[in-house]
Amino acid sequence: MAKGIKIGDEVAITATVRRRVTEDRISVSIPSYGFPHSIVDRTSTVKKGQALELTGDVTHIDGDLVTVNLGVPVTVNADTLRLVTSYVPPKRKTPLVDKAT
Repeated sequence: MAKGIKIGDEVAITATVRRRVTEDRISVSIPSYGFPHSIVDRTSTVKKGQALELTGDVTHIDGDLVTVNLGVPVTVNADTLRLVTSYVPPKRKTPLVDKAT
């Protein structure tokens, strides 16, 4: 499993462009994900075989499989992910419980 990846982290997946589906959508191939995936891309400069980086948040970890939210949940092997930003929980400024009088 990729070290340091936990729930809430922002990760990147390198996908390969398969083809243009419509004028504003392209089909991409995600490594270790057995289904075709399409994304919105309004630029006309992408070409077949070009690599794109998709970013999303980790929502579930099950051993070597990691589920990433790319608009829809995508489950891939942890080896195909690259950590972009680690999740840091918000700091609490006031105590959760009132002080005793």
